[in-house]
Amino acid sequence: MHIAFFTNTYYPWISGVVRSVSLFRQALTDLGNNVFVFAQHAENYIDQEPFIFRYPALTSSWPTDISAVIPISPSVDYLIPSLKLDLIHAHHPTLLGRTAANKAAELNLPLVFTFHSQYAEYSQYIPLNQETIHDFIKLLIDKWLGDFMQKCNHIVVPTASMLERLHEEFDIRDKVSVIPTGIDLKRFQNVDGLPVRESHGWQDDIVMISVGRLSPEKNWKRLIEASARAWGVHPKLRLVLIGDGLDREKLVKYTNKLGISDRVTFIGSLPYEEIPAYLKAADLFGFASTAETQGLVTMEAVAAGLPVVAVDAVGTRDNVIHNYTGILTKNDSYSLGNAITALLNRPDTLAEFRKNAALQAKEFDIAFQAQKLLAVYRQAIEDFKAGQTVVLHRSKKKFSFSS
Repeated sequence: MHIAFFTNTYYPWISGVVRSVSLFRQALTDLGNNVFVFAQHAENYIDQEPFIFRYPALTSSWPTDISAVIPISPSVDYLIPSLKLDLIHAHHPTLLGRTAANKAAELNLPLVFTFHSQYAEYSQYIPLNQETIHDFIKLLIDKWLGDFMQKCNHIVVPTASMLERLHEEFDIRDKVSVIPTGIDLKRFQNVDGLPVRESHGWQDDIVMISVGRLSPEKNWKRLIEASARAWGVHPKLRLVLIGDGLDREKLVKYTNKLGISDRVTFIGSLPYEEIPAYLKAADLFGFASTAETQGLVTMEAVAAGLPVVAVDAVGTRDNVIHNYTGILTKNDSYSLGNAITALLNRPDTLAEFRKNAALQAKEFDIAFQAQKLLAVYRQAIEDFKAGQTVVLHRSKKKFSFSS
């Protein structure tokens, strides 16, 4: 099968969407398919993979999964028909997602869309304080999401929680499948974390690690506050944050304010291939984000055998089994901090969670998930031939902006 992935972000950017695109691309290729990636231009970056085609893009520090890509390229327009595509798969609903939809219509091809992000959460980046304005913007986001999804022959969501959300918010009843982003388990299981601990001088520390973009929707202040609470009982606790973003300076200042700056380490961004060793170097994984569709980083933590303490939220609860591979809490620093403290007080439970994580991780195998995605593609092709697309069954009244 010849498949085109359209994504607003790809390497050298690092994000959950990028990892998903890359992992599925490799797994589908291993199964004998050709996968062509259409993504944003990256200055001073040389692709290490074949068949990556770049659209122009503006240099941007925008802290989301949506880059400032310019969805116009005469050279790409000329190239695409020669690829003899069977299907187009959009990984965003905007910019190159719209280009994907247009190309699918132009070339008479089926269109599949993966709902990677909780897009309405990005309204907080718009510098307006009025709650009514933000509500209106979220309504607009719902409107264009609904319009886009109705152009698709199938929708993929990474978790059962997101499937439920699509049912509730859009009343999509069919042509939607749950397919988590898989993981290359060997990458996270066959790695030694001891050199990382030694290089950073963490031999005597209890290391709680977390990974993600340093931006508001990831709820980092909550995790830092919880760490400060647990540190009062376990002074050897160290919080290690991997990732970067516009909130880094604010978060550093916040650790100073709480008096725990010497117990919080900001690693910054790392190449993806280095992250498994850092996870293996840790004792547990902490996470407070409430804006995940899947929470791929929690899957990777489980794959690395780490017990998880996290806020109970969409995405996270699909990957972390409460009281089996971790502890899920209310979204407040008191509950999260107490859970961290309680787990560190019970080394036997920590050890049990690690064993359980190894068992649960088998469900995350990327090869298995890629087979499921191929089945979706085959169904989408059949539905396309039959003239069937995704239908939003709910009333359009929610999308009305008239008085």
